[in-house]
Formats: sequence, C-alpha cells, structure tokens
Amino acid sequence: MTNQKLKSQYKVFIVEDNELYARVLKKQLTDDNLKVKVFHNGTDFINALQEAPDVVTLDYTLPDMTGKEVLEKIQKELPSANVIVISAQESIATAIEMMKMGAYDYIMKAPDTRERLSNVINNIYKTDQLKSENEILKDAVKEKYNFRSLIKGNSREIDHVFELMNKATQTNISVSISGETGTGKELVAKGIHFNSRRNAKPFVAVNVSAIPDGLIESELFGHEKGAFTGADFRKIGKFELANGGTLFLDEIADLNLNLQAKLLRVLQERELVRLGGNETIPLDVRIITATHKNLAALAAEDRFRQDLYYRLLGLPIEIPPLRQRGNDKILLAKFFVDEFCRENELEPKTISDEAKQMLLTYHYPGNIRELKAIMELACVMCSRDVIKPNHLNMNVDENVQNLLAAEKTLEEYNNDIVKYFLNKYNQNVRLVANKLGIGKSTIYRMLQKDMN
Repeated sequence: MTNQKLKSQYKVFIVEDNELYARVLKKQLTDDNLKVKVFHNGTDFINALQEAPDVVTLDYTLPDMTGKEVLEKIQKELPSANVIVISAQESIATAIEMMKMGAYDYIMKAPDTRERLSNVINNIYKTDQLKSENEILKDAVKEKYNFRSLIKGNSREIDHVFELMNKATQTNISVSISGETGTGKELVAKGIHFNSRRNAKPFVAVNVSAIPDGLIESELFGHEKGAFTGADFRKIGKFELANGGTLFLDEIADLNLNLQAKLLRVLQERELVRLGGNETIPLDVRIITATHKNLAALAAEDRFRQDLYYRLLGLPIEIPPLRQRGNDKILLAKFFVDEFCRENELEPKTISDEAKQMLLTYHYPGNIRELKAIMELACVMCSRDVIKPNHLNMNVDENVQNLLAAEKTLEEYNNDIVKYFLNKYNQNVRLVANKLGIGKSTIYRMLQKDMN
C-alpha cells in the first residue's frame, strides 16, 4: 500500500501586492484546514515554490512580473497546484487565456471576492480530499487482493499458480480454473480480476450448480416483465451486471446442454437479448470459469459441448490440492488460528510441533476449507495458548478412504502411507518404522523433505 494520507491542513499562498488587501484575504481564509502565507511580489513567491502550496491565489498585476509569467512558472515547476487568478481587469479575453494556461479559476475583484474565493478554495479542498480517499481505497483493495495476501502459501505448487495468475492479468484472455472442492478457486478468480485493467468494474460470481435449471437462463441473461409466468418486473442478468468487468461462472460443468448452446452464442456474438425482449445489448465481459470436474473428459464424452469447452478454456489454471502443498499446510493453519483469535478477541495461540506433524500428514479431503474448520475448532477446544494433537479433530477414516483417490508415483503413495500411520499412531516414528519395516531415518528424511 502507498503512504498516501489525507491532508489535515492545506497550504494556501496569497500572491498580492496590495498589503491591506492581502491581510484581508489572509484573515478571510485562515482556519483549521488552511495554512495561509502571503507574498507581495512574484520573485519571493517563486523562490518559495519548493514548499509546494496546494492553492495559489494570484494577483494578475504584480510589481515585478505579470500574472501570466508567474502562472507559466507554476505550471512548469508545480503543475499540481490549483491557481486562482484574481484581477481588477474585466477582460474576458484575459480570463480565457489564463484558464487555457491551466488556472483553476479566474475571479475579478469585487465586494464579494473574499466570499467567492473562500467558496472556491473550500470546493478544491473537498474535491482533493475525496480524491485522496479514493486513492487510499484503491490502494486498500489492491493490497487486499495482492496474490500473496489473498492466497497464503510459498510452495512451488502455489508459486506456479501465482505465475499463471500474473499472466492472466496482462490480457483479457478467458481463464478456466480447475481444482478440488475447497482449494480456493473463487479467490484465484478475484485475484485475477482485481489485479487486471478491469479492477474498477464489477466482479460478479455465479454458482451454476446452486441455481435450478428453470431459473439459470434468467439469472444469466435477464428477462423482461411478462416474459414468463411470475416475471412481474424486468430483471437484469449477471452478464449485464458484469459488463465492463468479470463474470465468474463457478461449477460450469453443471450447466445443462441447452444453456451451454445459448451461452456459446452470447460469447461468440458478444451481445445478448433478455428473455421476452427484443433489445440487443452489447457486452464487454471477461469470463472466468471454474470446476472441480474434468471438463475435458466430459467434453470427450459429449456431456459438455466441445465448442464451448474450447471457447472457455483460454488460460487453464489448476489449483493443487492442499495435501500436495507441503509446508503451506502449517502456514495456512497459523493464519487461520491468528485470524480466528483476532476476530473472537482470544489470546494468541501457537501450534505445538506434534500438532504440526499431524497437520502435515493429514490428507485433507476438504482441502483449505477443511483445514480452516479444523483450526477454528482447535482454537475453541484449546483452553491454554498451545494447540496440541488432541485439539485437532480429523476424520482419519475418511483420510484413508481418500489415500488412493489420486494417481501418483510409487514414492508419493509410499509417503502417503507413512503419513497415514504416523497420524494413526500419534507421530510415534519408532512404532511406525517397526510396523512398516522401514528405518526411522527414512521417515525423518521424508518429513524433512515435506517441511522444505
């Protein structure tokens, strides 16, 4: 995040050769928000430009130079300053010329000049404060959706995901995210959107599997009043809501074939017509899809349209399951513990080495979502400041059922088997080594490798 802050006080420089008038202006303008300084000639003012005033009130006629010459110097050395020219001349041509040169406003000297000047400076102050607030909010959003702030981990596997996410932010290419349930697919989609050129536009997420088939078309494309029974008002669909931004279609594999054809047409034509309507609505929407299913296999079996599959494929990003992310399990566990303790005003807690070993050897069928639930419950069950193995609620039976769920190398299966028995026998390396007929040093080397 940048160090930009809201200004508590504005610098206003008055450049006015009439000393009495300058004192009157200073008295009028000085308040808690404005720090006012007076100059009676152009030379002294220009020598003080390094003090970076926010606003300059500039008398058009000065003893040593013209207001035009001073304005040119300001534009060259401090273009961010807001310059208000004050003149006794009633020349429209002069006013236009000064405004073209970059003056914020031009005020002719009159009985109400002080009030007008005060109002103009107040408007400048409020506008700049609002801009500063917007910049701070933008920086906050940028920091929040920084890849490493959004997705915790430093394993090689997650670094590869970050690399692909970064490539995705450079263009408007479609992105297809795959991975098991609970691996954080929507977080990846948000990270791409909020770090892309579309970050000021909407990010709209739709879980396709959560919407009944009879409603999904209206949900995506919208409908006009009277389009069908119960359509009592016009509905703007998710595509329109995401116009200019990103539409995230989660669990895209569950979209029925009829809707797949309509989706394909919208993507090809970059336009849609609401249900029951005639108006063609142009679209500029980036599409990011996600699924925990093998979309390529479904397309090969004609259970998902191949033409739509290739249209959506774009840049594929596969998120590794938690069991393959090594020491990221510990990093995430610590993060969830710290977050839960902070949100619930609990004393900070650490994780014992024995508990860490259990976390490293567990299979995590529910991935990050399951780890979060495990650590939050552990915080509740732990009455002191150290989380121990007995505070970790893990489904060991489900863990062994998932042991052979993925295709792996023999070495990976061997590691999973060792980890399973370590978990089963409370990290007793000697006992596990005896039961499996392997050396203790083999187990220690495996655990050390997993920690790195």
